Amino acid sequence: LHVHKRGVPPGGGGEIELRCPVVRRLSSVDLIDEGKVKRVRGVAFAARVAPHVANRMVETARGVLNDFLPDVWVYTDHSKGDKGGRSPGFGMTVVAESTTGAMLCVELSGGAQVLPEEVGQSAARLLCEEVQSGGYVDSAHQPLALLLMALGPEDVSRLRIGRISQYTIEWLQLMRDFLGVTMHIRPDPESSSLVVTCRGIGFSNVARRAI
Repeated sequence: LHVHKRGVPPGGGGEIELRCPVVRRLSSVDLIDEGKVKRVRGVAFAARVAPHVANRMVETARGVLNDFLPDVWVYTDHSKGDKGGRSPGFGMTVVAESTTGAMLCVELSGGAQVLPEEVGQSAARLLCEEVQSGGYVDSAHQPLALLLMALGPEDVSRLRIGRISQYTIEWLQLMRDFLGVTMHIRPDPESSSLVVTCRGIGFSNVARRAI
């Protein structure tokens, strides 16, 4: 994944390039043990604004996160000119990585009438909420993880999630209607998380490389 241009509201103008291998079939997963958070990594970006804006977000976010763990590192990225998109703005992405490979992510952006400190503090606090609710994926990426489970082999897959978002609820209804896959959700009595189980439809990628 390579970011060519940053884009923030209202003008946008961002441009990314994603390269990934062709996958013919997906594998079933059993992602139950979310482990313990061992480190936090992130990026604070500033587009068409002063470079110190990114540093202000980093300092505020570290002020919150360092109360829980010392291994916190947030990089800064300053874009100007054409690489800064069509509108000035800034934002932050922070990811909590666990001992078992789970990743919980939060993304926030800001612009006019929003202070960089507000973005940094809000991003850090939202990440703490994601960690507290538990789960192997964050609430924003629940639909993608569940879709990949539904498209997987005709075998049982399990995934632990935290608080279920309204968008995820609607997504579950869409998968039931279009793919015929019903997810079984049960609460974990030992935590506030949920365990989602389903059997995939065995989707196979039959696309061929064009000559």
